[in-house]
Amino acid sequence: MRDFEGPGRSAAMAANGMAATSHPEATRVALDVLRDGGNAMDAALAAVAVQCVVEPAMTGVGGDCFCLYSEKGAAPVALNGSGRAPAAATVESYRAKGNAEIPWESPEAVTVPGAVDAWCRLHEDHGSKDFAELLAPAIARAEDGYVVTPRVARDFAVEAARVRSDPDCAAVFHPGGQPPKAGDTHAQPKLAATLKRIAAEGRAGFYEGPVMADIVAKLSRLGGVHAADDFAAQHAEYVQPIHALYRDHDIHECPPNGQGLAALMILRALDGYDLSREAMSEADRHHLLAEVSKMAYSVRDHVFGDPKFTDVPVEALLSDDRAEWVRGRISMETALHANRWNGAEHKDTVYLCVVDKDRNAVSFINSLFKTFGSCIMAPESGVLLHNRGISFRLDPDHPNRIEPGKRPMHTIIPAMAMKDGKAVMPFGVMGGHYQSTGHAHFLMRMLDLGLDPQQAAEAPRSFCFDGEMALERRVGEDVAEDLRGRGHNVTWAGAPHGGCQAIYIDDARGVLVGGSDPRKDGLALGY
Repeated sequence: MRDFEGPGRSAAMAANGMAATSHPEATRVALDVLRDGGNAMDAALAAVAVQCVVEPAMTGVGGDCFCLYSEKGAAPVALNGSGRAPAAATVESYRAKGNAEIPWESPEAVTVPGAVDAWCRLHEDHGSKDFAELLAPAIARAEDGYVVTPRVARDFAVEAARVRSDPDCAAVFHPGGQPPKAGDTHAQPKLAATLKRIAAEGRAGFYEGPVMADIVAKLSRLGGVHAADDFAAQHAEYVQPIHALYRDHDIHECPPNGQGLAALMILRALDGYDLSREAMSEADRHHLLAEVSKMAYSVRDHVFGDPKFTDVPVEALLSDDRAEWVRGRISMETALHANRWNGAEHKDTVYLCVVDKDRNAVSFINSLFKTFGSCIMAPESGVLLHNRGISFRLDPDHPNRIEPGKRPMHTIIPAMAMKDGKAVMPFGVMGGHYQSTGHAHFLMRMLDLGLDPQQAAEAPRSFCFDGEMALERRVGEDVAEDLRGRGHNVTWAGAPHGGCQAIYIDDARGVLVGGSDPRKDGLALGY
């Protein structure tokens, strides 16, 4: 039980259905859908559409998504809704523009958005309510305006200079010449019209006709090589989840081209240690998580890519031998050398989860990648385009090199925990590169230290990446000093590490227990 005299929030508890998102409006809409007879997928789609309006720095219809879906407790299926590079995209043509890597705010950074196609596929296969009804709340908030919440206002302010790099983007997100502040009302009428078109026409409303033409025309004016055929070719793909045991739970992740495999590699190694309070100090746990993460991320950066183009040895990387080899290289007294990252920064996204009365469970993540994505706005449709393409490498020998029709390595990873053959917890941790480490940190707090989902989401975080071990300030100076003594290059994080949502299904008591990260504006609610 939490300390009721200290800061924090109690876990949400309910018997029938629950939603946990990073924005209160999205959570409320999802709960409305559930109470009105919709299932978990209906609620998730309605919620993510709202987030594409009210959290425009984090996500949008011009982005990508991944989803894990469990029907009535069964093992989850995975949908890969990530977009592909244009057919004319090659290492040679991109390097001919004089770049060693793909610039953030460039048409080369824009792969074909995959989210809307994925939404339509998920609705067709698993939804129960009319698609137009599910998009109606998002349309209303885009058309009539929504009240800007504090974390959203912070994102507007931090990225103001980048938003101004594109006049069409600035016109939407800097009304009156300034970014909206907390408490202001902000509207996106052109996006509302696009959402109406998608509601009426489904996939064709985005990948054909005027919306597609507007996006292609804008990118072409900037020197992009995107064509109508690239949009026609974009389709989400069902893939087999990968999974590994951690304690008495079987953790399911989407396979590459995502980094869920890295999360499982970290968990496989940690599963060989006693991480309880009696066995380890807080500094020990941060140290061990850092050491295991370093080795998993090194493999990720050199091996992961689109499995349609490169072989990723999933079975070997999750093997007992590999986990034992990792543990054999770790010293509890001395930090390993920290590799430097030489790719693009991965940061911003939204994650949500929903469980309904029939115990259908959805773990869903949707992203623009960098805050406000590429900052390239299609002027007539109001579609802000992501910049997921900056994950591609321009090294012709790298498995994640740019190629026609290829999907880049993705950092966004929804997850699902199973126990005794039943799905018991959709969960996810936002935060770009941090997400694989974040999944392990969250599960460690729940399954090793006995915290509930809310307490585990609130727990102070560390992230060892790119030569630094960045601690959130609540970790404490005593732990920081201990870690310095082991050789870590300790810094204090300039911003929170990610955000988390989770819903645990306690069938024995017939209750749902949810948590939502205080690093965002959202919450978990049930009925």
